[in-house]
Amino acid sequence: MHSNINKHPLLIEAYKKTYNTIESCETEEQLGVAFVMIENFKEMYKQVGYPKVLSYSLNRALKNKKL
Repeated sequence: MHSNINKHPLLIEAYKKTYNTIESCETEEQLGVAFVMIENFKEMYKQVGYPKVLSYSLNRALKNKKL
């Protein structure tokens, strides 16, 4: 993993929480909330220089989520 991730355990927790939220979505409305969570994740962690692969992963998970 990227060295910045290991220095920020809250980053790991926020990523996992957001990813798990996406996976648990069962309605379009829930997907909308997950989208907001992704945007909040990006905004909160851009200051610590998180690896962009995390946001790409979340965006891809949301895009590929089948209801």
